[in-house]
Amino acid sequence: MLNSFLKCEAGARIRYTGMLISAIFVLLSVFTIAQKGLNFGLDFTGGYLTEFTTSQGVELKQLEQFIAKSHQGEFELTAQGNNHFQLTQGPNNTGNNDDWKTAISQNPTINAEVLSSAYIGSQVGDELFEQGCLALFAAMVAVMIYLAVRFEWRLALGSVVALFHDLVLVVGLFSWLQIEFNLTVLASLLAIIGYSLNDSIIVGDRVRELLRIPTNITLKPSSIINSAIKSTLTRTLITSGTTLATVASVWLLAGAPLQGFAIALFAGIVVGTLSSICIAATLPELLGLSAKNYDKQVDQQTQALMDMP
Repeated sequence: MLNSFLKCEAGARIRYTGMLISAIFVLLSVFTIAQKGLNFGLDFTGGYLTEFTTSQGVELKQLEQFIAKSHQGEFELTAQGNNHFQLTQGPNNTGNNDDWKTAISQNPTINAEVLSSAYIGSQVGDELFEQGCLALFAAMVAVMIYLAVRFEWRLALGSVVALFHDLVLVVGLFSWLQIEFNLTVLASLLAIIGYSLNDSIIVGDRVRELLRIPTNITLKPSSIINSAIKSTLTRTLITSGTTLATVASVWLLAGAPLQGFAIALFAGIVVGTLSSICIAATLPELLGLSAKNYDKQVDQQTQALMDMP
């Protein structure tokens, strides 16, 4: 009995500590986003995009120095694979001339071949950003309606807070590391909403099932929540582990175009798994969730009829 009590208290302390750490990270993420902002990609800012390949291996820094000699204005050069490069320029960049293209094409050491060159207007970027944010908002509203119908308000609120926590931490990570934030990253945020919601629902369903058992009405809420987490932990870890393995493969093998997408998903799965335990299951307990919330109350007339011989 004492051993069970100690295990219950230890589990609760771990959840409370995790929730406190999560709150600190959310504050740090909000501060970072406010101070540094996001490094928006060409999809949102607009500008010039040129892709080219070289006939032989060239170091990225060496190629940057060579292009800078014949290029006017700022630019960003990224490697997309073996001998495959991508050069981006802002929409107001006056250096979008063909001198640097001619230089890298005629240089026998580099011998580059331009694959594509395109301009994305800032108006298109603004429309894409607005539509992406609208999709994100619509997904959040749909999730809130679903949770309001499915769960008692404390469990529903815990899942919503966990969802916001996951999104803020992922966006904060991109702001802190200044990783390019483009349409694929925005799509990953929509995927994180679905994954985080699934994790929270699994734990919330189990908590609700245990709270509805009549014999559990005398148990402490922390003990019931710990039992719910323990019974779903193996399933959660296996699901998260296999998904992380898939995302890690995309991160390492799919190349630079999907790197931001994979980083966002990887971080979202990790924080989503933790938040389903430390926030989605813990916050309802702090708000007073107990077995009594699922204890069906009957009025006096119904009780009188039930007591009749």
